[in-house]
Amino acid sequence: MIIDGGNATTGDMNAAASPGLRPGLLGRRSFLVGSAASLGALGLAGCASDGMSFAEAQRVYGPVPEEKFPIPAVDISKVDPKYYRRTVRYETREEPGTIIVDPGNYYVYRIEGDGNATRYGANVGRDGFRWSGDAYVGRKAEWATWTPPREMIKRQPEAAKYARGMPGGLDNPLGARTLYLYQNGAYTLYTIYASSDPESIGSGITSGCVGLLSQDMIHLYDRTPVKTKVVVLPA
Repeated sequence: MIIDGGNATTGDMNAAASPGLRPGLLGRRSFLVGSAASLGALGLAGCASDGMSFAEAQRVYGPVPEEKFPIPAVDISKVDPKYYRRTVRYETREEPGTIIVDPGNYYVYRIEGDGNATRYGANVGRDGFRWSGDAYVGRKAEWATWTPPREMIKRQPEAAKYARGMPGGLDNPLGARTLYLYQNGAYTLYTIYASSDPESIGSGITSGCVGLLSQDMIHLYDRTPVKTKVVVLPA
């Protein structure tokens, strides 16, 4: 993936604030490094209950052949088991359905109520590119088009072929599902997106966007309507 150190602009409405190409290739990780913004903070920490077994993880993170672009199984041997999806105790004043991102611990929580939350392992912004505060899901997309920011194209000319947008697909950095984060009616340039890179989970590689394994992202997406509150904690 191309690693872009530039900043996106508000005109790049299809750009994730960029999910990093191996040399010479335009892939998912390159798009993850770019701009960062600053917001305010809020939330409480969670503690894990019993985790998912390896056999269950193989099922949960198995192939999803019915998708428009069939999703392969995750190589779960490349994911620390602490990042498998699970239900945990999580005390918070936030309403059920709220999404809370904990970049310091590489987790995303969906509040379920009664002191419980669904917890997902995530990749997050790299040092110097993390942000925190309140936002909301302004729009959602399945197999979204990705458009590189103009600043990225200047720094990474090989991205220019996607200046009019990269169609959805397995190689698209936004993956199978995308939640676009807004504040006060404006797109923040940050997203929660689907990652097909299991080795990225539990690491800081992005420009502030948050990635979940595709199977986890579909699970979260299906339960998250537009206008859902999102709280990003300080790292």
